[in-house]
Amino acid sequence: MTISHTQLKAFHAVAMNGSFTRAAEQLCLSQPAVSDQVRKLEDYYGVMVFYRDKRLVRLTEVGERLFGLTRRLFDISVDAHDMLMDYRTLSTGTLNLAVDAPVHVLPYVARFCARYPGIDVKVETANTDEVLQRLFGHQADIALLGRNIEDDRLLKLHLRSDPMLAFVAHDHPWAQRTSICLADLDNTPLVLREKGSVTRLSLEEEMAAAGLSIRKAIEVEGREAAREAVAIGMGVGVVSAAELGADSRLCGLPIIDSRQRFTETLVCLRAQSSRRILTTFFDMVRESVAE
Repeated sequence: MTISHTQLKAFHAVAMNGSFTRAAEQLCLSQPAVSDQVRKLEDYYGVMVFYRDKRLVRLTEVGERLFGLTRRLFDISVDAHDMLMDYRTLSTGTLNLAVDAPVHVLPYVARFCARYPGIDVKVETANTDEVLQRLFGHQADIALLGRNIEDDRLLKLHLRSDPMLAFVAHDHPWAQRTSICLADLDNTPLVLREKGSVTRLSLEEEMAAAGLSIRKAIEVEGREAAREAVAIGMGVGVVSAAELGADSRLCGLPIIDSRQRFTETLVCLRAQSSRRILTTFFDMVRESVAE
């Protein structure tokens, strides 16, 4: 017996969604039909691919290994679809981006959407470590990274490099200053990003190199949370100069002796870099950067 494509498709949908119900909705089938296909697969090979209870569906060891294979299988199916869609000049399709800072990529996304209105583009935000996980987990087609990553599996396009900037609330004692130095941050209450954030790592490295100490006022997840914490006076924040934006509640302060630079690099998996939708997006970004 050749393994059933229908059974593999049902298994893969459940593994991707973590739910028989959501898998059934994705496949436009009934939940019992999806369960039956997975059960037939398990019965024929004498294995269990999911642990099941009323609220949770988890992959077994066998299921994890099978999921690795079905991801490759259905990635090939996606590539076949994309190849055929080449003849339709990107009139339909999807493009998922995982980015560390939307501000750096949204102008390119806007241009791409205007040129190819049939493409459904989704942008998700996370720190660089999480963005990489999504890319390698095939949950994103393109990633924007806040630090340089040396990995032969990646095709890279450098976008920009910006200095470190401190920022404070408009009523902070420093708000009337035009700049600060690293020593000013020594033992000053700081609003720190979550561990894994490039911003936090860069600040820690530079302060340590200067023999200065970091005093944490609060740790928050994400740039928006950091902005809000600084705006209400919880401490001094640090960000890439390109990312502060316009906010009347905040004042930006260049750090005159800071040597750190925040780089932004667009990447995709080299193994998928020939997909037309990816090559088209990268080519358009290169054109924009050159301009």
